[in-house]
Order: sequence, then C-alpha cells, then structure tokens
Amino acid sequence: MSQEKKYLVHPEYIIIFLVLAGVTALFLGFSVAYMYNRIQFGLPAVKLPNLFYFNTIILLTTSYLLTRAKKAYLDDETVKYEKVLWYTLGLTVLFLVLQILAWMELHAMNIQLSGSDMGSYLYVISGMHFVHVIAGIPFLAYFIYVAHYRMKEPVSVLIYFTDPSKKRKLNLLTLYWHFLDFLWIYLVLFFLVNYLIK
Repeated sequence: MSQEKKYLVHPEYIIIFLVLAGVTALFLGFSVAYMYNRIQFGLPAVKLPNLFYFNTIILLTTSYLLTRAKKAYLDDETVKYEKVLWYTLGLTVLFLVLQILAWMELHAMNIQLSGSDMGSYLYVISGMHFVHVIAGIPFLAYFIYVAHYRMKEPVSVLIYFTDPSKKRKLNLLTLYWHFLDFLWIYLVLFFLVNYLIK
C-alpha cells in the first residue's frame, strides 16, 4: 500500500464539490426558467404523479443504506457491508424503473415532453436527475465487485479496510448519493409548491 500525500483538502473532494456545484447551478437555472415562464405567460403548474413521492421514499432509503454501509465498513463487517451495498443497488434500479413508469403516467395525463412548456420542464429536470443517478451506478457496482471478489481472505479484508484511498472513495460515493437525494427532495418540493400556489 503506497504512502499517500498529505493534503489539507484532498483533490478528489475538490473535484466532487466542483461537479456538485455545477449540477446545482444547472438545476437552479432550470428552476428559475420554469418560474419565469410560468409567471410571464400565466401557464398552469404541473401536478406530480404519485410515483414521484414514492420515489422520494426510495431515494431516502438508499441514502440511509449507504450510511449503514459506511458504518459496516468502519466496523470491519464485510458481509454486512456487501449486503447493504446490494440493497442500495437494488433500490436504485427500482427507482429508475418507477421513474420511467412515472413519465408514462405523465404521458397518460396528456402531459407531453413537447406539448406544454411546464410539462417539458418536468420531463427535462427529472430526466437530468435520472441521468445523474445512472452515472452513480458504475461506482456503486465497483464497490460491490470489490466487496464480493476481493474481500475474501482476512489479509485482503484488513488491507482494504485500512486503505485511506478506499475510505475516501466510499465517502465520495456517499456524498454524491446524499446530494442526489437532496436534489430530488428539492425538485419534488419545488413542483409541489408551484402546483399548490395557483
């Protein structure tokens, strides 16, 4: 195991914070554009399908599970660590499937991607979030792969759990997942408040 350089803030944390700041600015930009168009042209707000609210519970659960995985990692509980990561991946896939069903529900409500300005915003904003969730899956899958195939013998487990690089990467994954969770809650509340305020 190579000796790591000492940083006040590791460059990987700086990179993830810059990425998340850019994503935040993008979503805030779309939110402002939505409000501007709605007020400027007097367009009605879009009602969210119930699956959006159910998906909020799923994302909160995945965020909680990753916190449990991190605790299992710190407690050297290999089996629990891998199991919780699998649960997280399963619920993430369920979130993606239900999100597709939610878009189909929107379509059934006659809210089309190109039909109304407000509906278009909902598709685009939730679609961007969808893409960011997909982007996190390979990293989650990598942790599962390592936990399943490399953490078999006590020595390999010891090396893995004492490697600061592995711990940092798990921290980055957890941070990214919490961010997606927070972003989804913001989006749901944003569209809900817009719908309730006529």
